[in-house]
Amino acid sequence: MSRRLEGGSIASRLVCSGCGAEPAAGDPYPFRCPNAGSGDGADHVLRRELEFDRLSFPPEGEELNPFVRYRKLLHPYHVAIANGFGDEEFCELVRVLDEQVAGVDGRGFRVTPFRRHDALSRELGFSVDGGVWVKNETGNVSGSHKARHLFGVLLQLEVAERLGWVDPPARRSLAIASCGNAALAAGVLAKAAGRALTVFVPPDANPAVTEQLRSLGAVTVTCARDGTTAGDPTYARLLGAIEDGALPFTCQGNLNALAVEGGMTIGYEIASGIWAGGTTLDRLVVQVGGGALASACFESLADAKRLGRLGRVPRIDTVQTQGAAPLRRAYEAVRARDGAGALAYAATHRAEFMWPWESEPKSIAHGILDDETYDWLAVCEGMLATGGSPLVVDESTLTDANTLAQEATGIAVDPTGSAGLAGVLALRAAGELHPDERVAVLFTGITRVTGLHRDERSRDEKLPRQGHPVAQGV
Repeated sequence: MSRRLEGGSIASRLVCSGCGAEPAAGDPYPFRCPNAGSGDGADHVLRRELEFDRLSFPPEGEELNPFVRYRKLLHPYHVAIANGFGDEEFCELVRVLDEQVAGVDGRGFRVTPFRRHDALSRELGFSVDGGVWVKNETGNVSGSHKARHLFGVLLQLEVAERLGWVDPPARRSLAIASCGNAALAAGVLAKAAGRALTVFVPPDANPAVTEQLRSLGAVTVTCARDGTTAGDPTYARLLGAIEDGALPFTCQGNLNALAVEGGMTIGYEIASGIWAGGTTLDRLVVQVGGGALASACFESLADAKRLGRLGRVPRIDTVQTQGAAPLRRAYEAVRARDGAGALAYAATHRAEFMWPWESEPKSIAHGILDDETYDWLAVCEGMLATGGSPLVVDESTLTDANTLAQEATGIAVDPTGSAGLAGVLALRAAGELHPDERVAVLFTGITRVTGLHRDERSRDEKLPRQGHPVAQGV
């Protein structure tokens, strides 16, 4: 039976940054702007807005599931509450889903480590007042941060079914374009929720990854570049599947706004750690592929500031590779307009700022080789608002950063996952870092050879959950 409270008040909403449109009330799939695909030139990307005067930042406590701890900052929670859910009913929904995820992956969602790494800070010449803080996502569900993004989507799907807006027998299949961490995260969550998943992969996808996806019940479809169409062919096939009725179970915010919101739990945890540790953060250096992670970090830290948890949002610097750097191109085009209305103009003239990288992207950091930065506008806004800049690093810097990351911290992070540290190395080489600066980076994915590598967890991840540094402050 459908539950709906007509006129129910909701403290969050999804609004298109390009045209101001919102999904219809009661839409079970409020993932994309209703005007997406209209051809009007706007950047149709939904962004979550909160009514801050009705909310407060969650207090520190013993709750270690981030989707329970930060539930009152999540859109699916407000949809559920406005339509008859009780608070504990929503918490129970999260916990049941989390148990199903743990049944597939061997672990559910928990607050991940965030602390100063002393050896890494010494290696980079920071003072005792400054240093490098690492947010370690390698021990997360499926070994990366990507599962957070997709769990935010899964919550909306489950809420819609609980409300009777969708009949489970009529479930639409899920689809994603990825050959790495995002695909594996999607495979784990789809299997946990009993949902069909199609994954579009390139011809050079790691056979171990595609084998793992198939073992999780996903269907893989190989998509080759034909030399006639610009952009990523897997993304083009994903768009076709969505047009045919598949749901975007993807980490591109332009296709699914709630994927960005799921990733915002990372920023909320950083804000909690800073607050609990009684310290401040000067700079966050974050790697960018499609841009969902960077936009999630900026928006969540901005939320924390609005809610009194942070005194200021740290400077947001982004990192891309020389193999593909569409974000810096877009950022420079926005800066060239040099006016208060530059972002507003960019929001309605996307093609002048963002288009596919002209050559096939190649890098050791293959996880950030998106032909386009799909969430470019929000990321540019974050850099402009905080005084950050778009960094582009070469392959030797990416390699050096990964070696340093593993040797200094003991964390089995892959080259994509340590690309933020490569940005720190580039800033240091350019003389743009002060020894007293407090800099944060995100180690986003574990090194893989085969499977999900549950036996190759990092030193941080093996720490007891209740005694973890993040639970005690930075």
